Amino acid sequence: MTIEAVVFDIGETLTSDTRYWADWARWLDVPTHTMSALVGHVLARGLDNAEAIRILRPGCDVGAEWRARQIAGQGDHLEENDLYPDVRPALQQLRDAGVWVGIAGNQNAQVTDLLRGLGLPADAIATSGEWGVAKPSSAFFDRVAGWAPAPRHEIVYVGDHPANDVTAARAASLRAAHLRRGPIGLTTPAPDADWTVDSLTELADLIIRQRH
Repeated sequence: MTIEAVVFDIGETLTSDTRYWADWARWLDVPTHTMSALVGHVLARGLDNAEAIRILRPGCDVGAEWRARQIAGQGDHLEENDLYPDVRPALQQLRDAGVWVGIAGNQNAQVTDLLRGLGLPADAIATSGEWGVAKPSSAFFDRVAGWAPAPRHEIVYVGDHPANDVTAARAASLRAAHLRRGPIGLTTPAPDADWTVDSLTELADLIIRQRH
């Protein structure tokens, strides 16, 4: 079965969350190690990672705190070194092979422009904030299916999160690739994935070989 389009999640698929949580640690005035350990703790319990902030600041309105960061000039920003090293080679390899490449994840609308500013080799970039629907909702994957120029069974969604990325994509009749990257991707298996890979270049090789 030919794959004509590949759509990538963002956090811990294309970009590392290392600086994201370091920025939160600085804002909350705690050591980065403490912040990282708390994020790992809440993820291991199956909770949203924002619970790490609420442990440090009980009763905290995380959305309000985020807006305060933005007002203070400490909102979202992305730099080249936030990308994993295999991102540009893999995306370029797919495009050179004639595969349509999209990027779509659960981020606010500002991240769309930040990603575009990095000049990634992608045909289109979108975020849940821009679309008004978020993973794991089927509405998000319906948007992906209507956005990528291919039938659902020829679209692969790639992500690190088994439930939000793999299971939800498969439920929407898309193909799905599980990337073993980041704390969730490395510790939680995704048995319903079409592929499980350790790098994006490994996935690009698999998809391109399948097209020949």
